[in-house]
Amino acid sequence: MTHTLHRRGNRKSLDKDYVFLCMAAKGINEDGAEKKMQEFLRISLRHKAVNVGDMRTGSIYNCSLGEMFDKVTSTSIVQGVFTDLDSVDAMLKDLKESDLGMSVVISGPFSSIEEACKKAGLSPHSADYSGGIWGDTKRLPSNDVLEVCTMCGHAMVSSKLAETFVEAIKRGEITAEEAARELSKQCACGVFNPSRAAELLIMMASK
Repeated sequence: MTHTLHRRGNRKSLDKDYVFLCMAAKGINEDGAEKKMQEFLRISLRHKAVNVGDMRTGSIYNCSLGEMFDKVTSTSIVQGVFTDLDSVDAMLKDLKESDLGMSVVISGPFSSIEEACKKAGLSPHSADYSGGIWGDTKRLPSNDVLEVCTMCGHAMVSSKLAETFVEAIKRGEITAEEAARELSKQCACGVFNPSRAAELLIMMASK
């Protein structure tokens, strides 16, 4: 189970949104895991991740890289976010060659992830599906807003804040890229995709 399962959107949009999570198995390979997760972050940055983070410290949008690396522990979960399959392919190839021995979870369209794993000579251990949203769904924000906000799996990106930024973009008070960076700061662990968010905000502001 992962908090990155519930991202919403059409296939064209989700093809620009891939999240890698890296972690140790509790009680199995935690010794020295912090060094391996730091290396995972370096590999992510080398392949032009649009966001990286450590759930214990924050992302590149709300803390410095130095602070993030210094505070990675053996029980951290670190993340990298990518916007295209070429980067995903290169990331998987590099991770395989690095042989970190860590658990890695990738979120994205299944067929794309399966093809990327195949290219890298890897076989997925398992696959998880989102069960969707249950309950009084009439109380949810619009689907457009949910596409933005569900990129933070811990629900720390407020729907009202996203809507406020859309109106500010319409008035010319802020660019979509600036708004996306501000929204990225709210996501504590670093799985928010600011590049995709900017595109979604532009589409919302144009309606």
